[in-house]
Amino acid sequence: MLDKATDASGKGRPTPTRKEAEAARKKRMKTPVSRKDQMKSQRDARQRQRDRARDAMKTGGDDLHLPLRERGPVRRFCRDYVDRRFNMAEFLLPILIVILTFSFISASWAVMAVFIVWTVTIFGTIIDEFVMIRGLKKKLAERFPNESHKGAVPYSVLRTTQLRRFRLPKPQIKRGEPLKNRY
Repeated sequence: MLDKATDASGKGRPTPTRKEAEAARKKRMKTPVSRKDQMKSQRDARQRQRDRARDAMKTGGDDLHLPLRERGPVRRFCRDYVDRRFNMAEFLLPILIVILTFSFISASWAVMAVFIVWTVTIFGTIIDEFVMIRGLKKKLAERFPNESHKGAVPYSVLRTTQLRRFRLPKPQIKRGEPLKNRY
């Protein structure tokens, strides 16, 4: 008869004695004693995780601590691709605020100016986004042929609508700077 410890289909180690098993169980249970302590330690662990994620978002850095939606070389590339160019969409909100203030003026020149600026802003944003999306898809296909690009375009479009100063993770590339090979 084969010994269970040497059998290929076995667990590969001898069964622990009752004394060893109880000692291991007690050691595992020693950390939080009460439910209140256990909940406190879990809350502290979640807070540490959120702090690490917040720091990673502020520095633009460590993929390990970034939220899942921000992780990976494809997302890092998308962020850099958006951050290195001027985007009409990032200026959309300030322009719309100016349009709104001018719309309260009842003079005929103000009405015409609002109409022209509004039209140019909307069409300019649509054209700029179209150009950005085409270029991004082309670059993603070149640099990441074997990786999934799922969600990369909407992620990039959403990033273009944010003012550069308020983007999280923080931009790691200057405007006009060529894309780095860190992906």
